[in-house]
Amino acid sequence: MADINALIQTIAVAALPVIFAITLHEAAHGYAARHFGDPTAWQLGRITINPLKHIDPVGTVLIPAVILLFSGGNFLFGYAKPVPVDFGRLRNPKRDMFWVAAAGPGANLVMAFFWALMFKLSWLLPQYFSLPLARMAELGIIVNCVLMVLNLLPLPPLDGGRIAVSLLPHRLAWQFAKLERWGFPILLVLLFTGILGDILAPLVAFAARAIELIFGLY
Repeated sequence: MADINALIQTIAVAALPVIFAITLHEAAHGYAARHFGDPTAWQLGRITINPLKHIDPVGTVLIPAVILLFSGGNFLFGYAKPVPVDFGRLRNPKRDMFWVAAAGPGANLVMAFFWALMFKLSWLLPQYFSLPLARMAELGIIVNCVLMVLNLLPLPPLDGGRIAVSLLPHRLAWQFAKLERWGFPILLVLLFTGILGDILAPLVAFAARAIELIFGLY
């Protein structure tokens, strides 16, 4: 019973950081795409902070809940319904792809900063408010750092892969973009072999530590 109660408490605390880390990441892609000429996401109502527009039952709810169950809150991962972007409708597709792709990780960085401020705010509140808020803020920082670092990996169709395609010369970019159909299987292999965790762990720790230092959290 104690373990069940602890799990329920962890899910309750993690719900807001996880849902908004995932959904605002996607909304940021849609906003950037509209700014650079592609209104597809806007026309479909996906440029919104309403999580219901972005939630994927498996990626946003089931997978994070299962990971919480088996990790005890030490690791979180999930995804939302991808925001549709028609890169051909961007004013300068190759150049603007960079900004559209970078918008998602950029949103996660901003949210990590927000949760760092919430952590500092928790110091000023009574204990029955400060402890849940501090735990929520800690998870918010880690979740957003994980999503930011993961999505910046240079592997299509991750954001980092699209950023690489945008920056590479045309011939190399075209060849590199061909990896996209293999990107998800490669990601799964890296995940289940533990290689992905080995890559992400030091980068996430570095990002989280940098935020802690910037905001003087410890």
